[in-house]
Amino acid sequence: MYEMLRKSSLSEVRAAIRSRGYQSHTAGLGQGYLQANLAIMPEAYALDFMRFCQRNPKPCPLTGVSDTGDPMMRTLGGDLDIRTDVPAYNVYRNGTLDRSVSDISDIWQDDLVVFALGCSFTFERALQAAGIALWHIDNDKTVPMFRSNIDTVPAGPFSGKMVVSMRSIPEARVAEAAEISRRYPLAHGAPVYWGDPAGVGIDDIAAPEWGDPAPVPEGHVPVFWACGVTPQVALENARLPLCITHKPGHMLITDVA
Repeated sequence: MYEMLRKSSLSEVRAAIRSRGYQSHTAGLGQGYLQANLAIMPEAYALDFMRFCQRNPKPCPLTGVSDTGDPMMRTLGGDLDIRTDVPAYNVYRNGTLDRSVSDISDIWQDDLVVFALGCSFTFERALQAAGIALWHIDNDKTVPMFRSNIDTVPAGPFSGKMVVSMRSIPEARVAEAAEISRRYPLAHGAPVYWGDPAGVGIDDIAAPEWGDPAPVPEGHVPVFWACGVTPQVALENARLPLCITHKPGHMLITDVA
């Protein structure tokens, strides 16, 4: 189904997700439209989380905020229901992952606020258009993600290390890939690092904490971008009674082109 949806319109992709007919990663889907990470939490914590995003714009580029209790993301689409329009969600209670689900209608609360944060999947189409192959898309995998040694700037109860996503890029094209992604500040922009993974605290490039392992062939360089899973680390540290995020790699595809 993934290969079929790669060639489908945004409305067809969204219909497949909303009906629960597709519950996997969204890399390469809805091409040309902004994809977004999610952080959903009670209103009592929302202002501090907004401060956290403002202080950490590389991993947390804020693209939309809902009204309290409203599951419709009205600034990001004409018919975006946050309860059903993401392939998979992670539900955390007191900072611990409780379960992953494909629909959050039954746990929606009137005090919840939704934050949408830009995703690096958005600039991948531009890299592909430039002839830079992306292994995870070509092989129907989720991009590898790692907890780095880069600190975020705390806000209220929110703090933690930056999460980074990795793509192997031909050595001769790293600067070009950096320049292309720089044009997408709402999708994390330019990389934060490339080269020896140990430089950002990664001991084993073959063992990502989220996503799937990806090879770094000879003549290629591992390139690391700030990742929207960073808020999940901050939310775990904050130990909120309830918070909901996207399952890493399973994004909200917006109507924003």
